[in-house]
Amino acid sequence: MKRGIVIAGEINVDLIFAGVPALPQFGRETLAETYAQCPGSSSMILAMGLARLGDPVRFVGRCGDDPFGRFCLEALRGRGVDTASIAIGGGVRTGVTVAISSQADRALLTWPGAIAALGADDVSDAVLAGARHLHVSSYYLQTTLRPRLGELFARARAAGLSTSLDPGSDPEQRWGRELIEVLRHVDVFLPNQSEACAISGGDTPEEALRVLDNGATRTVVKAGSRGAMTLDAGKVLSASACATNAVDTTGAGDSFNAGFLHAWLRDLPLLDCLRWGNACGALSTRGIGGTATQATADEALALVGSR
Repeated sequence: MKRGIVIAGEINVDLIFAGVPALPQFGRETLAETYAQCPGSSSMILAMGLARLGDPVRFVGRCGDDPFGRFCLEALRGRGVDTASIAIGGGVRTGVTVAISSQADRALLTWPGAIAALGADDVSDAVLAGARHLHVSSYYLQTTLRPRLGELFARARAAGLSTSLDPGSDPEQRWGRELIEVLRHVDVFLPNQSEACAISGGDTPEEALRVLDNGATRTVVKAGSRGAMTLDAGKVLSASACATNAVDTTGAGDSFNAGFLHAWLRDLPLLDCLRWGNACGALSTRGIGGTATQATADEALALVGSR
């Protein structure tokens, strides 16, 4: 893979119930307007978003030799993602996420399955060879990879790759301070505002940016309707969100990551990188699931240019 992007991450299916008026409660039945089975996981949605934008992507992960696993592999390959480094089977089953989505927000219920099986040794030097960037998502779900993630990022950097991390949510709500140490080896950190505040202890995204500033890592906070923000020369730089008629917000933050990294890896101005992220995140909400309506480069550029 010539100068492409390696994504080391989780593989699972999203079962999406959209148009839900309220979260289900025990002992009661709630109806959804529509349902879909879609490629899931933060890592898969990012990989497919980058490929949609025209970036070469190699995926490293584990999945079961089962119908959900085959569905995910077919989806990745259909988008042009290199799946040669995905381990299939080995006694694990592919994970499943039930996403309950409204126009305003979503709730997720996940059975991890093979997500925890990926380790740092699966991302070999041969996998990294010739690539330009390494990304990892779902720090808190990838429990086998997590203890050696700093080591993996350091190895990638030594091989000449830049690095990025999306932490995802911590199901245990523990958050921990070990992630702060890992960030020393990360070029771009991509939390949403609740994650940034929980990890940093800050009360606002702006405060979180300042707490997380280590002088080396570019932290970008995804702030929903407020758009996205980062620090530039010590000052908060923000780009407003793009207005769309959202059908389903599943994976919008991962599509933001795709747009931001696509622009950042091309050395575009920082404000443009934020705008690319916002555009790709917004356009991904046009349909059900995180990948069905992800932006092409022309679509994202048109939306960025209109602002």
